Amino acid sequence: MDLFEYMREQSKDDDAPLASRMRPRTLDEVVGQEHIVGKNRLLYRAIQADKLSSGIFYGPPGTGKTSIARSVARALDKKYVRICLGGVRDEAEIRGHRKTYVGAMPGRLVNGLRSAGVKNPLMLLDEIDKMSSDYKGDTASALLEVLDSEQNHKFRDHYVELPIDLSEVLFIATANSVQGIPRPLLDRMELIEVTSYTENEKLHIAREHLLAKQTERNGLKEDQFKVSDGALAKIISGYTREAGVRGLERRIGEIARKAAREIYEGKSSTVDVTVRNLEKYLGKEKYSQDMRGETDEVGIVRGLAWTSVGGDTLEIEVNVMPGKGEFQLTGQLGDVMKESAQTGISYIRSVGGQYDIPAEFFQKNDIHIHIPEGAVPKDGPSAGITMATAMLSAITGTPVRADVAMTGEITLRGRVLPIGGLKEKLLAAKNAGVRTVCVPKKNEKDVEEISGEIKKGLEIVYVETMEQVLRVAFCEKKE
Repeated sequence: MDLFEYMREQSKDDDAPLASRMRPRTLDEVVGQEHIVGKNRLLYRAIQADKLSSGIFYGPPGTGKTSIARSVARALDKKYVRICLGGVRDEAEIRGHRKTYVGAMPGRLVNGLRSAGVKNPLMLLDEIDKMSSDYKGDTASALLEVLDSEQNHKFRDHYVELPIDLSEVLFIATANSVQGIPRPLLDRMELIEVTSYTENEKLHIAREHLLAKQTERNGLKEDQFKVSDGALAKIISGYTREAGVRGLERRIGEIARKAAREIYEGKSSTVDVTVRNLEKYLGKEKYSQDMRGETDEVGIVRGLAWTSVGGDTLEIEVNVMPGKGEFQLTGQLGDVMKESAQTGISYIRSVGGQYDIPAEFFQKNDIHIHIPEGAVPKDGPSAGITMATAMLSAITGTPVRADVAMTGEITLRGRVLPIGGLKEKLLAAKNAGVRTVCVPKKNEKDVEEISGEIKKGLEIVYVETMEQVLRVAFCEKKE
């Protein structure tokens, strides 16, 4: 590298957008995600040994997937190339256009190599789950050769028409969910889950990164604009509801703009934002925590759910009324959740004798299951044991403990199967004031990997059957 190249590289960093400059530059600067970037963890060890293979970071939006990829590139001293695949549906975007077409050009991979200037960069395949296909070809199928280390040393771009060696390129992909990604493509990559941030991690990110970023962006000096830790915690809990920190950054930016206006108009020389004056800048709180009930009730059970913005609690209600044996489900439930409810009622009917349920009960009574927030679509199998518990509680008239929440898939024989998104679900339970959580026994290893900060104050009960769930959830009947 000569002097001129060095100066270009330096100015490139200086002239980069503020958002890019404020990203973590090394793995040590990444806040949270200790299960990935922590010392002696998978990614850390792979980097130290220079044995990192192609992988995919998947998790909710705003959780730092792109930032980690950039930090990995810096840790390995590799050139960084970002290729956005969101909305790409033309195979030619990957393989290039043949020269017979007007406006033909190389594919994005070749262009990425050309911009990097080396044959071994780190290529970030951003939003790989947002690809699609049409009559012009399947982009996911085109990536099969690219990500296969046994084949990609002779990758052929239709425009270049020469074999291109991609074997030294380190491919890192990002996705919000791996559900829509074809299985053959997933088999070619190491799956690395990027989980939601805890409130404490969000507080650190806001204090160490976001405040400085928004202060500079809005033309303020450090001594002119300050936000207390209490105010930051309030913004996190009352004004944002997300797994990542993008909404938090927007709220801090909103405060910074109003502070800059106050200083510009001469109303004050400095602005200190505290819990007391936070409402002045952001208005009334947008979100209130859905807290657990105060009293034990019949037919109401709190379940735990994973959403794209983190964990949440679901209060499932069941009513039993005289009728003709109809079974009704409301609350915008998806097909999988409806099937879980059907499985739950079939299990209850099969064990009805154990709970003194008359044989003709299901022919003479209607059962109605409702999950509030009816405008929000809900799906997934993890509410199976919750719905079964609520139905059995309503049928037998047995109250359910208000301080208990649960998650798990149910089978026809009453077995409890494992689920995903456990970290987010436990966070939601803790924030809701839940004391005891029923978790599938097969998820025990997942719980062990979750930080003690999240598990503190929670009694986690591992269950394998519905009988175990009911022993925890049902209140003891008074004689």
